Amino acid sequence: MEIPKGKKIYFASDNHLGAPNIEASRPREKKFVAWLDEVKHDAAAIFLLGDLFDFWFEYKTVVPKGFTRTLGKLAEIADSGIPIHYFVGNHDLWMNGYFEEELGIPVYHKPQEFTFSFGASTMLSHHTFFIGHGDGLGPGDKGYKRMKRVLTSPFFKWLFKWGHPDIGMRIAQYFSVKNKLISGDDDAKFLGEDNEWLAVYSKRKLEEKHCDFFVFGHRHLPLEIQLNETSKYINLGDWIQYFTYGVFDGENFKLKEY
Repeated sequence: MEIPKGKKIYFASDNHLGAPNIEASRPREKKFVAWLDEVKHDAAAIFLLGDLFDFWFEYKTVVPKGFTRTLGKLAEIADSGIPIHYFVGNHDLWMNGYFEEELGIPVYHKPQEFTFSFGASTMLSHHTFFIGHGDGLGPGDKGYKRMKRVLTSPFFKWLFKWGHPDIGMRIAQYFSVKNKLISGDDDAKFLGEDNEWLAVYSKRKLEEKHCDFFVFGHRHLPLEIQLNETSKYINLGDWIQYFTYGVFDGENFKLKEY
């Protein structure tokens, strides 16, 4: 992706809209929409790294009620020609075409590598990014990894969709709210550079191929860890407690608070 002069790339993650309910999360939604309104003026691209919703399941002809302000703003930005890229998280695993068909936003179910080029066409500087939500990566957490395989299996999704949407959403919301990750309280504790499992995962990826930046969400904790002299791991934090986002201007990646 070649980035025009004066433009930037923006990153955000873990809004968990709908938690603990739609009414309570609406102020956070309005704040996020205001951020989108600001960054669209100099954004070359926007990357949303998962868990935008606290729960999302696409039935054949039904999607969850609510989030009109967010979906409308994303559609407006995408229609204006600014590319938006979405990575599913562990709370919105079940995306299946709605964003692509209705909003024109590509959706990724696995981490992806991107190369961004800044500057004049004759003197471009290239930067490689490895981007994903971050759940199920790195060492440990075998229980979640097994559960994720079940939840993303075609049989589970087929079984779930046959329940009435009102019942399915109520059950899903109950279990989602019970998950303490949505608050950021239990997860937002720095484990030390040697124990931050996404940093460990990034170091292992570096043994295969160099990337300048590894950018993830999921941890709900704003983090910047220098992996070596030329590579850095960044966690974007969340829009529950920290309201942090990432911005890359072609030279520097910064975590900022909105």
